[in-house]
Amino acid sequence: MTDTTTENETNEITTDQVTLNTVSKNLVSICREMGINLKNTAYSPIFNEGLDFSCAVFDADAEMIGQAEFCPAQIGAMPFIVEWCVEELGEDAFTPGDVVLHNDPYRGGCHIPEHFVMKPAFVDGELVGFAASIGHMAEIGGKTPGGFAADATEVFQEGYRLPPVKIIEGGEDVESIWKIILNNVRTPRVTYGDLRALISSVDLGQERLEELVGRYGDEEFTDIIEDVQTYSERRMRSFIESIPNGTYEGVDYMDDDGINDGPFKLHVNMEIRDDEVIADWNGTDDQTDGPINATFGVTSSATWNAILQLYDGEGDMPVNKGSYEPIHVIAPPGTIANVDYPKPEVGGNTETHPRMVDTIYRAMAEPLPNKVAAADGSTCMNFLFGGEHPDTGEPYVNYHLEGMGWGGRPYGDGNDSVIVVNGNCRNTPVEVFETRYPWLTKKYELRQDSGGPGEYRGGLGIERIVEARAPQITVSALFDRMKNAPWGLKGGEKGGKSSITVERSDDDEFRTFDEAFGTDSPSKFADVKVTEGDRVCIRSPGGGGYGDPEDRSRAMVQEDVEEGFVSPPAAREQYGVNMASDADTADITTDGGGTADGSRSE
Repeated sequence: MTDTTTENETNEITTDQVTLNTVSKNLVSICREMGINLKNTAYSPIFNEGLDFSCAVFDADAEMIGQAEFCPAQIGAMPFIVEWCVEELGEDAFTPGDVVLHNDPYRGGCHIPEHFVMKPAFVDGELVGFAASIGHMAEIGGKTPGGFAADATEVFQEGYRLPPVKIIEGGEDVESIWKIILNNVRTPRVTYGDLRALISSVDLGQERLEELVGRYGDEEFTDIIEDVQTYSERRMRSFIESIPNGTYEGVDYMDDDGINDGPFKLHVNMEIRDDEVIADWNGTDDQTDGPINATFGVTSSATWNAILQLYDGEGDMPVNKGSYEPIHVIAPPGTIANVDYPKPEVGGNTETHPRMVDTIYRAMAEPLPNKVAAADGSTCMNFLFGGEHPDTGEPYVNYHLEGMGWGGRPYGDGNDSVIVVNGNCRNTPVEVFETRYPWLTKKYELRQDSGGPGEYRGGLGIERIVEARAPQITVSALFDRMKNAPWGLKGGEKGGKSSITVERSDDDEFRTFDEAFGTDSPSKFADVKVTEGDRVCIRSPGGGGYGDPEDRSRAMVQEDVEEGFVSPPAAREQYGVNMASDADTADITTDGGGTADGSRSE
């Protein structure tokens, strides 16, 4: 950290730098330990492999004081959820041993699969804060296994919703709540295990938070936390102030909503006003019939995440309430950016959220030309399936999300085959697909030519083909970027689009699901029954390119061809580089006068 003895307009930091660092790092450590506990005790791959969860700690006023680097999309919504839980239950409702459960997106939440738990911490009988975790439950009831009903027109079809309720009270299970949940899911054993893992993480967090507060005493700890938050706010304000004042516009589009064809527009004006930023989502299309709508919590989280990802201010900034103070969000009700009850919203957090991040990037590329990357795939490629395992007879449900290409950057190529930038999760390993579920993997590789051409190429997407090894598997999907490809920047070209296709066992051709099964959308559908021998092919998008492709080093093009990232025809058509027919020699010539060793001639 930099010098912490300066004074801002409202608060003077009085905590010494060592203590400030020690406490802020302790809070992060608590959250990391909570996450490790959750990963190691959960039943579902989406937790123990995918890491689709987040952990944070809050003070007695329900303000975030620390978080760990798990899933940013969830973290950004947690302050709204905690605030809602405290307001709805009442500030005096919490007693030692309580655990609150919540998953209602219309009460500050993300989307229905995200289950939030929090546990109060007490020192000397006084409430000093909360430990909180949020995670994506693989099964939540609803009309389709996994809850991603891409054809839903109401939130009721997506799964059960719980307002803030105590699932544990005074250290004892509230049996009625457990019965309601487990009676409404297809996989009660796994659901029970995953909920216990979430609870175990906040048990640990509550213990660690009480230890930390007890070390300093409640009053001194409160003063330290206020200084940590002030420090973070100063760092964020300093960063925003370094951006030229002005209003910057960003626009991007969603393909469709699963019910109606698109495109559906996302629009943001990013106003930089000295040391504050106002993200105004007016101009975004009205809420849709299908489930790509975002709650206000999702839109706020996307806005915060985008700014945090651009942050390059001075010093190590702890992320807490102070980091968010200078960032303001306007999202008109009844739009995709602030959906009204009871419209469906399950895709808002996985599809619309990352597209909102891209929309903000597009706006901020003007004032931050050397900071912003081209668009990434910005779709979680949600692929869900369920059924009865042919070997065990046990019901199963799995939620899978796929890696994709990130956009080319001002200083290098985009990353290959990684989850959306706001997700920070991982996909389902081949070994899990084949040992826990009745699928056989036939192909899993990087998609050649999927990265957008540019001086710095977009990252590559993934191609995965799996074959059904059960009499019947129910599959659902909620993808995007099948029509509107990831955009390039500074002359860079678009990345490859996504797709999901199926080759029936009695066919010899992969076809889109609307062609093979008559779904309304080729990329958003629910409850399709594939049978043994059917093959599903998932292709994730590549990132957009950055800079003019003609400015790409010939040596880099040659290396791409040698690695199989770019095909010889694409090298010729997109970069003007002719590869020799003998791949072993890898000799090249250039249409623009380059030399045989791949360097550019003068």
